[in-house]
Amino acid sequence: MEPRPRPLAVAVNALLCVLSLCVSAAEAENVTTYDAKNFGAKGNGVDDDTKALVAAWKKACGTPGTVTLVIPPGTYYIGPAHFHGPCEALAITFLLQGVLMAATDLKRFGNDWIEFGWVTNLTVVGQNGGVIDGQGAASWPFNKCPVRKDCKVLPTSVMFLNNQNTVVRDITSVNSKFFHIALLHNNNMRMSNLRIHAPENSPNTDGIHIERNTGVIISDSRIGTGDDCISIGQGNHNIYIARVHCGPGHGMSVGSLGRYVGEGDVTSIHVTDMTFQGTMNGVRIKTWENSPTKSLAARMLFENMVMKDVQTPIIIDQKYCPYYNCEHRYVSGVTLEDIKFKNIKGTSTLPVAVLLRCGVPCHGVVLQNVDLIYNGQAGTLSHCENANATYVGYQHPKPCV
Repeated sequence: MEPRPRPLAVAVNALLCVLSLCVSAAEAENVTTYDAKNFGAKGNGVDDDTKALVAAWKKACGTPGTVTLVIPPGTYYIGPAHFHGPCEALAITFLLQGVLMAATDLKRFGNDWIEFGWVTNLTVVGQNGGVIDGQGAASWPFNKCPVRKDCKVLPTSVMFLNNQNTVVRDITSVNSKFFHIALLHNNNMRMSNLRIHAPENSPNTDGIHIERNTGVIISDSRIGTGDDCISIGQGNHNIYIARVHCGPGHGMSVGSLGRYVGEGDVTSIHVTDMTFQGTMNGVRIKTWENSPTKSLAARMLFENMVMKDVQTPIIIDQKYCPYYNCEHRYVSGVTLEDIKFKNIKGTSTLPVAVLLRCGVPCHGVVLQNVDLIYNGQAGTLSHCENANATYVGYQHPKPCV
């Protein structure tokens, strides 16, 4: 008997149809093409090409119909660049054939470096290059966020803000100053064949951070950084992640949640067919104690995961705090419900391979067919607090008592 479709799968199929229609409509029309070098861009890695690229974007954005803006081979040294709509273009493609290289003077930047915002039917695609280089090494020593709550946040390399129907593919991002890619307030977004890299010791260089989005698909990518490969923050709905290789880094996280006032719920998360290699964590859900606002994180499925020398492959942590001094006055205000870990196998580098630490009882946590082996001398362990988990099929380590 065929399995009954999950609501998230239906939403994913609908998203693919929407994006397919956008592409079909674009292909049916004549495409107007602009070359950034015709607007004064040098692409020599020395001259500042910020104004030229923004001018080229404004021309492309203001042209009716289907438009492609080509950034030809070369190295384009740029400071903060905002590629904003709304656009006259029915569909617009940002075709990156060269390298975008960030300025290193932090005084030039606000929250981000490159920003795509308020655009409908946007495609950002790499071709024979497509590299975004944040030149983060010069900035990492100034990042105090790993040790201070009131730190100054460094700029994210690429921000997608308030866009509709977006495709991002075949792009390489290296050495971001902070996050590589951040998604904020987008609807219907598909990302594939991304290559995201930063050294293992680079602070807060999350590969993709997702916050307040609906309908995001991330697939067929490789991410290795100094922090989370993918972090799903607050206010997200219908997120689908498949076939992503993660490592090095901190693994993949839902959270952290429950730190700020007014956070939105996180619902309908489906993560499948991921490989984690040499990461600190595998799949982790993390929420703060003392939450100022109550919220919900529910309907999550993590399945078909391979863990290769991962410190702790499965984690729920409702006492998350990365700082030395944390108040433990109240339990987390984030309610966790309907969370399933299915077909998780591999090796851990710490004895506790499964850690389920709920501040208040979690509801509907299911572990099905888990096979994790500690590669040290002792046996593999589970540790649970207020988890009330249900166990189905094969279990190693043994379920918590």
